[in-house]
Amino acid sequence: MKKRTHWLAALALLVSTAVTAAEPPREWVDPDTGHRVVRLSSEPGSRSLYFHQNAYTPDGKRMVVSTATTISIIELDTRKQTELVKGEHLAVLFVGPKTGRVYYANDDVKQGGPYDLFWIDSKGGKPTKITHVKSGRIESINADETLLLGTWAERDFALQPGAPKQNTTKFDDHYAATGPDGKPLSFADAKEVRLNDRLEARIPMEIFTLNIQTGERKVVHAAKDWLNHVQFSPNDPNLLMFCHEGPWHKVDRIWLIRTDGTGLTKVHNRSMNMEIAGHEFFSHDGKMIWYDLQTPRGEDFWLAGYEIATGKRTWYHLTRDEWSVHYNVSRDGTLFAGDGGDAEMVAKAKDGKWIYLFRPENIPDVAGISAPDAANLIRPGVLRAEKLVNMKDHDYRMEPNITFTPDGKWVVFRANMQGEVYTYAVEVAKGAVR
Repeated sequence: MKKRTHWLAALALLVSTAVTAAEPPREWVDPDTGHRVVRLSSEPGSRSLYFHQNAYTPDGKRMVVSTATTISIIELDTRKQTELVKGEHLAVLFVGPKTGRVYYANDDVKQGGPYDLFWIDSKGGKPTKITHVKSGRIESINADETLLLGTWAERDFALQPGAPKQNTTKFDDHYAATGPDGKPLSFADAKEVRLNDRLEARIPMEIFTLNIQTGERKVVHAAKDWLNHVQFSPNDPNLLMFCHEGPWHKVDRIWLIRTDGTGLTKVHNRSMNMEIAGHEFFSHDGKMIWYDLQTPRGEDFWLAGYEIATGKRTWYHLTRDEWSVHYNVSRDGTLFAGDGGDAEMVAKAKDGKWIYLFRPENIPDVAGISAPDAANLIRPGVLRAEKLVNMKDHDYRMEPNITFTPDGKWVVFRANMQGEVYTYAVEVAKGAVR
């Protein structure tokens, strides 16, 4: 009888484990932070968009996610996930900021074409074909939804040789390289080598726009620099930002330009060797550019801001453990968030695997006494960090890519911390399971 009891107990444990693996909890309070975490997506492999791509409908009630075979919409209040489009190799791009249409391609745009572009209403219906792209990567849409923005390269370069076309659900990156001694490099160092190899290839590239109504293609900027990370301003339909990609300590990364090719502006000037700046993004009102700044790399950490109209600068300081792969800002500009990082990344953080909330504090003049040229100097400040989610079980080869919900009450991220990838949200205010 004892053996039968033990067998039944073991069977019950196996069944329980299988159920848990197949269906992680829908919500809980993180015991280390006191913040409520919810699993927004119901389908394994569901992932939110890249941190600067708009995933939300204009009413703020829904967000788009993707899986290996579907593009779906999630109702933020109910967490109901509804399939919009089904098919292999679909690539969701962004949600239109004006219409709320979901824009997507019928193949992986990272491969550079060919593919067809479509939009579908976020409430469902029949897809509408926009145009066929023979070559190039579509990456952004302007504020009035008249222009798409993309990059084109004369030839392909295998940045991650040997990686599958469709990455696994758990990880996005598969960098591999060997050092001068012939031994395999760490993931982080291998990435630097591969980025440098691509930069030094000096492949002719273009930044271009596509007119959504007419299909007209116009070249905005051409160079042999590695042009990447293109994004339209959220309020000026003719202003865009791009980067010179590569090892950050080697390139002048962040640039502004207008759609007619005028106004080329370098956003950040390096002041010391090994200073790096990157992962740039617009504030939601389009007035600021924010970016990760390190002076020098891996030693001193800032979230830096550049006011587009005036050129004035604000730098908020962070500690090593608070450094994040990506940062983001709430719609009203009062809060920032970060997605942390593991010990192998640039900050070499000892305890950096957290989703963070940051409250900015400016450093005031002492006794109200200002420097004579204070208005022309960098305005310093500090980001006061609060931990939202313990990410100890997350593998950072897939970056969480945090965003604020439009109401500012939640920080959304994707994670493999429970096995398969799901999209999660953590409540900014502390609370309990409801």
